[in-house]
Amino acid sequence: MTLSLDDIKAAAARLDGHIERTPCRRSRTLSQITGAEVWVKFENMQFTASYKERGALNRLLQLSPAERKRGVIAASAGNHAQALAYHGQRLGVPVTIVMPRATPFVKVQQTRDFGAEVAIDGEGYDSAFEHAVALQAERGLTFIHPFDDEAVMAGQGTIALEMLADAPDLEVLPVPIGGGGLISGVATAAKALKPDMSIVGVEPAMYPSFTARLRGLNALGGGQTIAEGIAVKDIGRLTYQVARPLIEDVLLLEEPFFERAVALYCNVEKTIAEGAGAASLAALLAFPERFRGRKCGLILTGGNIDPRLLASVLTRELVRAQRLVSLRIVGDDRPGLLATVSAVVGRAGGNIIEVAHNRLALDVPAKGAEFDIMIETRDAQHTQEIMDALRSEGYPPRAV
Repeated sequence: MTLSLDDIKAAAARLDGHIERTPCRRSRTLSQITGAEVWVKFENMQFTASYKERGALNRLLQLSPAERKRGVIAASAGNHAQALAYHGQRLGVPVTIVMPRATPFVKVQQTRDFGAEVAIDGEGYDSAFEHAVALQAERGLTFIHPFDDEAVMAGQGTIALEMLADAPDLEVLPVPIGGGGLISGVATAAKALKPDMSIVGVEPAMYPSFTARLRGLNALGGGQTIAEGIAVKDIGRLTYQVARPLIEDVLLLEEPFFERAVALYCNVEKTIAEGAGAASLAALLAFPERFRGRKCGLILTGGNIDPRLLASVLTRELVRAQRLVSLRIVGDDRPGLLATVSAVVGRAGGNIIEVAHNRLALDVPAKGAEFDIMIETRDAQHTQEIMDALRSEGYPPRAV
């Protein structure tokens, strides 16, 4: 199988007017933070908040009349399911989605709201996939793979056409790798238009499927990653065949970089990114020397993140930046102690979030009291100033 620039241009013509032509903009602040010249392609602005609409719709538009009438099926717990359901509803194509039992209810409901029939089966994607294949044979449906499909890859490749139209001087594209559909399409288009373009893959360290295939190893992916959209145990057969000759390198990322990237998109760009959606920015944070001074195109692939997870990520980033700190103080158990400590913190410009007393700790004198205070500060330096002020008043704190 070969994927060509002509295939991707044909996909772009089919998609024209049916999906968002998302903006690709230079980020002055992210450029300052990373040392690279950063351009962001905001695919979270698609109607289903993900680039997956491109590949799903391109595949749907190439169905025969008979295939459209019978309907399509896929196994997915995420963005591919919603993209297929939404555009299937628009085109009048019946859509069946098999989702694993652990799929969050909100994703199940959103997929059903787009008119798809949802079957819940299997403990994970692999078993859901097997059930989908069985249903396909039983009902005569057309299977639309989330990544290992030429039409899907071509649809995803249209992103690169738009990016290079908006920012023709781009030098490097760090691209997330899950099953490989995105990087296959993007690399094919980008290298055809700019042969000197550098394509760098990005994977979670917990799920190094492409890296393992490169090294001739069996992928042993597993574990809880915030980048669940690219937490794929096995790279696609077709996607690997297309992408392998076009990729310069693959970088493995640890979890804190995904978290920091999600927080930066929220705090700097005022936009929402899911963990996998922030992977390309995470690569710049984890390997700054690889990208410093280069014009980098980042695809913000999607924004479908659970609100509770987003809140947790943003709070953890405050802790990481020492803007949210818990301090433990031991003092005499007498009236006014807490008021005195609060006054010191207040004068120094800190904000007390919560207080917890402990009078029963055995390492504290019987007439003493231990209490933890969580304070909000401007930055790490401000935190240190508050700790110094407490120490000078006779209440030396320690971070907990």
